[in-house]
Amino acid sequence: MKQRKVFVCSSCGNETYNWSGKCPSCGEWNTLKEISIEQKTKHSGTYKDATRKRAKNLSELSGESEERFDTGISEFDRVLGGGAVIGSVVLVGGAPGIGKSTLLLQICGFLGKKLRVLYISGEESELQIKMRADRLKIDGEFLLVLTETCIETIEESIDNIQPDVVIIDSIQTMYSGDIPSTPGSIAQVRECTLKLMRKTKSANITAFIVGHINKDGNIAGPKVLEHMVDCVLYFEGERNTSFRILRAVKNRFGSTNEIGIFEMRETGLECVNNPSEFLLSGRPINASGTCIACVMEGTRPLLAEIQSLVTTSGYNSASRRTNGIDYNRAAMLLAVLEKRAGIAISKCDVYINVIGGIYLDEPAADLSIALSIESSYIDKCIPPDVACIGEIGLTGEIRNVRFINQRLSELSRLGFTKCIIPYCSAKDLIVPEGLTIVKVENLQEAIRAVFHI
Repeated sequence: MKQRKVFVCSSCGNETYNWSGKCPSCGEWNTLKEISIEQKTKHSGTYKDATRKRAKNLSELSGESEERFDTGISEFDRVLGGGAVIGSVVLVGGAPGIGKSTLLLQICGFLGKKLRVLYISGEESELQIKMRADRLKIDGEFLLVLTETCIETIEESIDNIQPDVVIIDSIQTMYSGDIPSTPGSIAQVRECTLKLMRKTKSANITAFIVGHINKDGNIAGPKVLEHMVDCVLYFEGERNTSFRILRAVKNRFGSTNEIGIFEMRETGLECVNNPSEFLLSGRPINASGTCIACVMEGTRPLLAEIQSLVTTSGYNSASRRTNGIDYNRAAMLLAVLEKRAGIAISKCDVYINVIGGIYLDEPAADLSIALSIESSYIDKCIPPDVACIGEIGLTGEIRNVRFINQRLSELSRLGFTKCIIPYCSAKDLIVPEGLTIVKVENLQEAIRAVFHI
């Protein structure tokens, strides 16, 4: 066996033989890491025994839909697209202590009553797993636990046990004896994931893999890891709050826009079936600078409270801080407010926050953000039963958004009586009983409709 050294980009997984400060593939800086890999000689016959397949015509391929099964957690099934697909590989990423192991152990408790589940932990001892299972009241009849980090030993255990579901916690702790590097390195993570995928897919076993995230919020290891698996889920939330969000960023068997919402309790993670009501709980009354937005997360309308604080700046350069929305988007809305609405906000400090720890990236929240800033600037309250929907353009126009009827239905269900929507949303509009619709064409009209000025 020969050894060769290559440099692998931790962002995109590109390999190169020479080091450089910038990755030639993705353009990221300081992401090339040196690894040593073993290379077989030219005449080692690596591919002699490989199984060769013939190309098939499209009409010869099977057109049957994938088989799914429930995981016992409705919000988790929702994010997966209606349950876990048999033979799929799901990568669950999140910060340490966010609740990834708790979530998967709860799934094991449900699946272990009817399926053979193998829970493999490389981070916790058997005693720690047992203590957590007792706290969560888990006693799956067919739930097997293995504390192991060697991927070759894990493959043997899978062959002997022949489980229906395998859970790896976590992939950064696993190592392969064929790779001369430490666990958690780029080569080890990629090789262990590849071996696990081959083993589970060949045996039609569903696999859930836990992955830690780095300081940038991405799953630690090569970016190619996310391309290898069938589904990538991110578990988000603040560790000092009970609110958790499960978001799909890749799903070969469903939508990537769905989210699942959980609440961390002493007995484990509980599904939040009515997230809008949960997010609006504790909302202040008769306070300026707050407005309700209705955004779509997949097929689910979600109400979120946006709060803004505008104060006179004591420095030459005004401060801008955002939490829960894109900073550049907020800067654009501030410029539109100053240019089109005529408010002198360039000398003011502006702070914008989305309550509940969620992140809003849909343009439909633009109007709510702008009106919350206006409310704080003039120190005038927006009525608590008013919500706003619409995207704002650079000329101050209010543009149409999709799924307007679903949003209005959710607002009516939660007791809102008035909603500001784009004027161009009149086609096929279904207005629920008790909800008054105000159509506006631009930002100035929206401000007059809300504040009566």
